[in-house]
Amino acid sequence: MGAADAVPGVSGGTIAFISGFYAELIHTIRQFGPGAFGAWRRGGLQGLVRHLNLAFIIPLLAGVALAVFSVAHLAVWLMEAYPLLLDGFFFGLVAASTLVVNDARERFKWRHLIALGLGLWLARALPSLMPLLLTVGNDSLMLMLAGSIAISAMLLPGVSGSFLLLSMGLYGTIMQAIRGLDVGIIALFGGGCVIGLMLFSRLLSWLLHRHHAATMQLLLGFILGSLPLLWPWRELIRYQLGPDGQLIPLAHRYLLPGDYATLTGASAQTAGVMALMLVGALLVVALNQQAKRRTLRSRKAESNATRTSADKQE
Repeated sequence: MGAADAVPGVSGGTIAFISGFYAELIHTIRQFGPGAFGAWRRGGLQGLVRHLNLAFIIPLLAGVALAVFSVAHLAVWLMEAYPLLLDGFFFGLVAASTLVVNDARERFKWRHLIALGLGLWLARALPSLMPLLLTVGNDSLMLMLAGSIAISAMLLPGVSGSFLLLSMGLYGTIMQAIRGLDVGIIALFGGGCVIGLMLFSRLLSWLLHRHHAATMQLLLGFILGSLPLLWPWRELIRYQLGPDGQLIPLAHRYLLPGDYATLTGASAQTAGVMALMLVGALLVVALNQQAKRRTLRSRKAESNATRTSADKQE
């Protein structure tokens, strides 16, 4: 998740979804709030650990943090050195993840098309709205708002928090702050992330609990809408410059490999890109199958525990 979140166009939420722990992630984040104090008073330390699901969230956050300060550097380097190959890999990964979402949904109803269409529209519209953040004027408030928006996007499969940061013109600023351990910028951005997590996780948890099928279609729309951002052979046709002179992409033209090679005079690396698309898709299939087996084992264990408890009562 940490490595994916570092690459513009890819969402850590997608990785969580295809790995089978998306719902648990959202519901666990939601538990961090005033209710934790009540759980601590009622059950002590053990009650707090269970309430916050620390056995799940601590290893996950440790992995994300490790990736941000290690693997993410490799991902950023690959993005600069081999952009077509990296885009190809993640395009295959995200495209295959649409099948995972579609497989996980409940019985389709025609009204779910509204949620699907909303997800598609938001995935396409959000990046073009992000430059408006630069009009806030106050740098500290801008960094906190950027953190809230980016972390909220990272919770959504198909919506890249890094790409939204790139659209805001703040991607380079945040990555340099992380690399250089700029405590001031990290604290403001991190504070915004905490606020965004607390608010958005509660909204997502409520939607998944009350409107699960429609929410799954919304997530599918987000993923489908994000795919063009990962198409390897594209031409930037509209952009603006950020406050630090960074180039903020606004619109692309999507090309076939041959047209890309003719336009740029460089190799389209078609064979390598197609091979990595296949690798990304196969990785999703493998992760999803593993997640299904894990879910099946968990259900069997719960069923056995319930049966054992009933036998003891008898």
